[in-house]
Amino acid sequence: MVPLSSTFFHKSSSMALWSLLLLCCFSVLIQFTLASEARYFHWEVGYVYWSPDCVENALIGINSQFPGPTIQVNAGDTIYVNLTNNLPTEGVVIHWHGISQFGTPWADGTASISQCAINPEESFVYQFNVDKPGTYFYHGHFGMQRSAGLYGSLIVEVAEGQKEPFHYDGELNMLLSDWWHQNIQDQMVGLSSNPMRWIGEPQSILINGRGQYNCSLAAHFSNGSKFCDFRNSTHNQCTPKILSVFPNKTYRLRIASTTALSSLNLAIGYHKMVVVEADGNYVEPVAVEDLDIYSGESYSVLITTDQNPANYWVSVSVRGRLPNTSSGLSFLNYYPIPPSVPTSPPPIPPPWNDYNYSKAFSNKILARERSPKPPMNHTRRIFLLNTQNKVDGYTKWSVNNVSLDLPATPYLGALKYNLTNAFDERRPPENFPDDYDVMKPPVNPNSTISSNIYMLGFNSTVDVILQNANTLTENESEIHPWHLHGHDFWVLGYGEGRFSEEVDEKKLNLENPPLKNTVAIFPYGWTAIRFVANNSGVWAFHCHIEPHFYMGMGTVMAEGIELINREIPKETLGCGVTKTMLNNTGRLNNTGGLPFDWGWDERSTLKLITFLSCFFFFFSVLLYRPSLCILPLRALLFRIMGWPSLGRYC
Repeated sequence: MVPLSSTFFHKSSSMALWSLLLLCCFSVLIQFTLASEARYFHWEVGYVYWSPDCVENALIGINSQFPGPTIQVNAGDTIYVNLTNNLPTEGVVIHWHGISQFGTPWADGTASISQCAINPEESFVYQFNVDKPGTYFYHGHFGMQRSAGLYGSLIVEVAEGQKEPFHYDGELNMLLSDWWHQNIQDQMVGLSSNPMRWIGEPQSILINGRGQYNCSLAAHFSNGSKFCDFRNSTHNQCTPKILSVFPNKTYRLRIASTTALSSLNLAIGYHKMVVVEADGNYVEPVAVEDLDIYSGESYSVLITTDQNPANYWVSVSVRGRLPNTSSGLSFLNYYPIPPSVPTSPPPIPPPWNDYNYSKAFSNKILARERSPKPPMNHTRRIFLLNTQNKVDGYTKWSVNNVSLDLPATPYLGALKYNLTNAFDERRPPENFPDDYDVMKPPVNPNSTISSNIYMLGFNSTVDVILQNANTLTENESEIHPWHLHGHDFWVLGYGEGRFSEEVDEKKLNLENPPLKNTVAIFPYGWTAIRFVANNSGVWAFHCHIEPHFYMGMGTVMAEGIELINREIPKETLGCGVTKTMLNNTGRLNNTGGLPFDWGWDERSTLKLITFLSCFFFFFSVLLYRPSLCILPLRALLFRIMGWPSLGRYC
C-alpha cells in the first residue's frame, strides 16, 4: 500500500504540473492573440513645394507633408502601407531601415534588388512584421530620392506588457537630415558627367525637417550672421521644432540620421546624454557630452532635466568634412518658461577632422549585459576595399575594384525563379591585391562595372572587413557609413591602416561587441563585422552616403533563396526578365510555397501549431482529467457545446 502522504503529494504534484502547463498555454495564446496588431496606413507620394530651410523648393512628400508621417507601433505588430506613386515621371520604393523583413524579403523596398520600382499612378502594399523594438526610420531607395526628402521616422515600442530595461518619463524624437537647394535630377546628371560635377556641401542641416539657410538662431553670438525672422508666413515650415520638457524628469531622446552625405555631432547645452540603444539594440549605458552619428545610424539617449528651468541649445554640427554648412539648431525648452533663444552660446563641437575623438565615441558603444554574443569563429571572411576609381573616364566608387551597376530585373525574382542572364553571374572578388597601398591613390585608377553578387551559405557565419583607402586625390580618405539590409551584425572592432590577420585578429572584440545595422569606416582605417546569414532573401550592403551608392559603392548578398516558401508578389516583378515571363505566361514558375499570397510565413505556421497544440491540450484537460476539474471553465465549455451536465464527469 502506498502511504497516504505519498499519494497526496503525487496528486498534488500532478495537479501543479498540469496547472502550470495550462497556464503556459494560456500565456502563449494571449501573447499571439492580444499582443500584436495590424496597423494600416495609406500613403500618396508626390512632389510638393516646401521651405525646409526658409527657401522654397520642390521636394518629395508623403500625403503632402514633409518629413513623412511618423509610424509608431509595438514589437510584434504587422504593418500594412498602401503606397500610391503620384510622382509624374519617376518610380518609387520605400526601404524600412533596420527592419529585418524575416519572411518578407520582397518588402525590403530596394529597387532592382527586392522589387521593381512602383510606376507612376500605380500602388503597392508593403506588408511586414516588426519583430524588435527600437528606433528606426524609412526612406526612398530609388535613384537619390532620399536626398529629395522622401523619409520619415519609424518607432517600434516594446510589445504590450513588456518593459524597457531602463526607466524614463517621456519620449522625444529627432530625425536629422541635410538639405540641398539643387534638385536631385541636376545632382544625378552632375555625378554621371565627365568630368564629374560634385554635389557640394549641403545648404543646411535639418532637425525634424526644419533648418535655416542664410540666417542663424544664434546670430547675436557670432559676427556677420543675420538673425532669422520667422514672422513671414512663408517661413512657418522652417521654424525650429522645440523640444518641450518638464523639470526633474528623465526623457528618452530617439535620434536617427537619414543624411545624404553629412556625418553629424549632436550636443545639448549643459545636459549630458546616456546612450542606451544603437540601431534597435540595447547597449551598455554610457554617459557622453555629445555623440557622433553617421548616415543610417540611430540611437536612444536618456537626458535628465535637472538644470534651472530655461531654454537650452540643441546643436547638430557636421563632422568628417570641412564644415561649410552652419550647425542645425533648436531648443530644449523647460516648462513653464516660454520658448526663446537661449542666453548662452551654442555648444562648441569638436574639430571636424578630429577622428580620434570620433573613434573614442564609437569604441564606447558596447553590448548590454546578456545581449547575444557572436559565434567564436567565422566560416567565411570577405574583404571589401573601398576606393574611388575611373571607368572610361567617368568617376566612380568601387568595392574590390568593381563598381555596382544594378540590373533591370530584381535579384530576388531572378534567383527565386532561376532566371538566367538577369545579372552578371560571375563570382565577385572577396579580397584585393596584397601589394595594394591603402595610404596612396591607386596606381591603376581604372575599375570595372558589374551586377554580380555574393552568394552566402544559409546559417553561415560571415566576417566582412571593410577597408578604407586613399581616394583619387593625394592625402584624402573619407568616412563611409556602411548599412546591411536584412541583418544586424556585431561590430568586432576598428583599426588603422590595412587590416592584418596576424596582428589585428587578436584585437577583435568577441566578448561584448555591439549589434548594429550601420557602421562607419574611418579614413585610412578598417572596420570588422560579423553576422549570421540566417535571413532568406537578397540584401543590399552599401555605403549609406547617397551619392556614393549612386556612383557604385555597394554590394549585394543572397542567402537561403531556396527556403523562401511563398510566391513573391507579382507586383514586385513587373520589370526586366520577370516582366517578360509574366507577360508570356501570366504567372511565374514557382519553385515552392503556396499558390497564392495569403500573407502566410514561418511565423504564421508557428502560431498555428502552437494554437492547435494548446487547444487540444486544454480540451483534453477539461474532458479527461477529473483531478483537474476546473469547474468554471469546464462548465462554460459544456454549456457552449450543449453537452450534458457537468456532474457526471466530475
